[in-house]
Amino acid sequence: MSQRQEEAMSHAALYPGSFDPITRGHTSVIARGVRIFDEVVVGIARNISKKPMFTLEERIGFIEGALEDEGIDRVRIEVVDGLLVEEARRLGCGAILRGLRAVSDFDYELRMTTMNRELAPEVETVFLMTEADKFHVSSSLIKEVARFGGDVTRFVTAEVAEALEARRSED
Repeated sequence: MSQRQEEAMSHAALYPGSFDPITRGHTSVIARGVRIFDEVVVGIARNISKKPMFTLEERIGFIEGALEDEGIDRVRIEVVDGLLVEEARRLGCGAILRGLRAVSDFDYELRMTTMNRELAPEVETVFLMTEADKFHVSSSLIKEVARFGGDVTRFVTAEVAEALEARRSED
């Protein structure tokens, strides 16, 4: 890798996840990430081992809408399929951005970071602690609350809340 490529990589961070759906916790990490990096690449995992509620296209649309609602720019959305550090290299990212909510997140993330460092020492991992009012927010919990008719409007955009309600009505 040339010095110029390495310099370009150091200014972008890959923020990976399934984003099924994107939450205000996710957008908080993205907004804080663009204050640190020149660009944040939201990497939507096309994880075939998980059965997402929303299609890839719907998730991309929700992310675009959330970024617009929050006025967040300098973000690129990409689909990621492979090994995370290889995807970071492919997308020109010198860092992987991760949000941490709890000690259980830290244990998992520490193991992942250690392995990623072994595989690609030039790709750093940067952790941002979740804000206190979003500590309990996760996509899976939001889907469960919505499935039982709970109000999730504080945790997701109006577009996502409507889509969750529509899915509930379909069941």
